[in-house]
Amino acid sequence: MESAAPQPEPPRHLHIPPRPVEHGPVGQRRFRDAMSLLPTGVTLLTTRAPDGTDHAITANSFTSVSLDPLLVLVSVEHASRLHGAVLESGLWGVSVLGEDAEQLSRRFARRGHSTADVLARVPHHRGRRTGALLLDGALATLECRTWAAHPGGDHTVLIGEVLSLGTPSPDTPPLVWYRGGYTRLED
Repeated sequence: MESAAPQPEPPRHLHIPPRPVEHGPVGQRRFRDAMSLLPTGVTLLTTRAPDGTDHAITANSFTSVSLDPLLVLVSVEHASRLHGAVLESGLWGVSVLGEDAEQLSRRFARRGHSTADVLARVPHHRGRRTGALLLDGALATLECRTWAAHPGGDHTVLIGEVLSLGTPSPDTPPLVWYRGGYTRLED
């Protein structure tokens, strides 16, 4: 007589007990902590002001919006020097950063940096459509024209029409922001 094959146990990770609903005010700290649980890619957002000055900031608030037309979205803090320049020029570039660009990302996340000084040591070129600086070693680069700008609290939400794109280093692992710090993807 054959014995029945043992039935495998259901995976334990499928039954997660519910957490209690948190009560109380939703302040900036709690909001930041909750949003830090969503891993994001890290980009360098650049623009060239009408006076010829280059500006760049680190941004992890970048995402695709539409395939028809091709649109992307990024949020830019009002306090950044790039904010006024990008609104005035209406043209900007995005370089999707690889995990080897963490130090560069840190430099452009700080206030008061000199875009020209920092990028003097990093291979880059000007986009043909926007004149914005694009990193030669980026995973992907996009040149955009502002399609819409919306107020968003202490940020402006820019929606950009994609004018051109490239994928200089698509096989490089991405730089990822998670739980308030840089991390790497693991297989």
